[in-house]
Amino acid sequence: MNRLKNLMILPFFLMACGPQENAYDASGTFEAVETLISAEANGVIKALDIREGQELHAGQAIGYIDSTQLYLRKLQLQSQIKAVLSKRPNVAIQLAALQEQLSQAIREQRRLANLVRADAATPKQLDDANAQVAVIKKQIAAQQSSLGITSSSLTQEASPLEVQIAQLEDELAKSRIVNPLDGIVLVKYAEANETVTVGKPLYKIADLSSIILLAYITGPQFSQLKLNQTVTVLVDDAESGYREYPGVVEWISGKAEFTPKTIQTKDERENLVYATKIRVKNDGLLKIGMYCEVRFD
Repeated sequence: MNRLKNLMILPFFLMACGPQENAYDASGTFEAVETLISAEANGVIKALDIREGQELHAGQAIGYIDSTQLYLRKLQLQSQIKAVLSKRPNVAIQLAALQEQLSQAIREQRRLANLVRADAATPKQLDDANAQVAVIKKQIAAQQSSLGITSSSLTQEASPLEVQIAQLEDELAKSRIVNPLDGIVLVKYAEANETVTVGKPLYKIADLSSIILLAYITGPQFSQLKLNQTVTVLVDDAESGYREYPGVVEWISGKAEFTPKTIQTKDERENLVYATKIRVKNDGLLKIGMYCEVRFD
């Protein structure tokens, strides 16, 4: 009789000693901040050296779009600028003759001044020399002004061409495909020899060095959780157990929503839940879309 009684009690004992179900407070899936990289120029892709799953670094050159026509337009504009600026007058050469006349007039002025002091020349002769010096100085000033206006006008004429060159240089720079951030290529949308336009997606990248767990908590849990709180993230391993990762709560929604169909909470009777984002350092085993549980420490 006692033996039969012990056999009846044994299953309940084993159930009590077995693993507890729902040994977690919330559950969710991993996601990452995904960035869509698009073309910044029009043309044929000459090279796009990436593959899905490849790790890229910020500033890494990964390809380029055909920019032959842009370069030829730049050369054309540079030639036009040279042609315009070649018309600028050489002020020093064009004033050289007047400068020489002024030097001679000043020497004559000084000579007559000495003669007048020695009563060897009349004051009128000196006045005429002074007038000649003044006239030549005015001629030089007028010529300088005229040449300066001409030179300035030609420089201004070349300025719009220089702006166009700057625009082309910007377009040439955008023809080079340079990866903007560290991360893993998730999806590749374009291949070499395809024609693209500005805004066409080339690939999608995400930084998976840390990954975000999107979990949902119930109303009673909402008051127990706070920003920057440390939690434990539980991920299934190959041996029907859990791998544990430390996580940090970085965002809690202030607005309740109905429980998503794909998400289970600890208390399934709760209809309204709050979205929560938990950042977890990735050891390379965590993947986007992976399901996991969270235990509040």
